[in-house]
Amino acid sequence: MRVHIATDHAAFDLKQYLVKELTALGHQVIDHGAERYDATDDYPVFILPCAEAVAGDPGSLGIVLGGSGNGEQIAANKVRGVRAGLAYNTVMARLTREHNNANVLSLGGRMQSLEDALEMAKVFLETPFSEDPRHVRRIEMLDAYEAEHR
Repeated sequence: MRVHIATDHAAFDLKQYLVKELTALGHQVIDHGAERYDATDDYPVFILPCAEAVAGDPGSLGIVLGGSGNGEQIAANKVRGVRAGLAYNTVMARLTREHNNANVLSLGGRMQSLEDALEMAKVFLETPFSEDPRHVRRIEMLDAYEAEHR
C-alpha cells in the first residue's frame, strides 16, 4: 500500500515513528513533511500537498497528523476527492474506512501514545470499504454535492 503522510511540528515525533513502523510493515510511505521540527510551522503547508497526492494517486491512502488532528482533517477535506476522517481509537479508524470509504486518516499527536496511533493507522490501512449500498449511496450524495458546489 502506498501511504502519503504529513504533519506539522505538533506531531513530528509521531510522523517519524509511523514512517519507520509502516515501512517495516511493507508499506511504501511517501513523506510530505515536515522534514524537521519547527515549532512555528503551519500545518496547511504540509497537509494540503499530502491530500493532493492522495487524490491524484488512485489506490493510495493518506495519514495527516497534528496536535489534535482537527485542523489537519479540515485542511485535507478541502481537497477535491479527499474524504478525511478523524480517529481517536481503532473503532473510529475502522469505521471511517468501512462506512465512509475515507482515503485519509487524521490523528492527533497529542491525543494518544505512539503505539495506539500505530494501531489506528494499521486498522485504517487494513480495513476495506464495506460496499454496503447505504454507504455507497451516502458517498455518492457527498460526491454530487462537491461536484455541484465547487
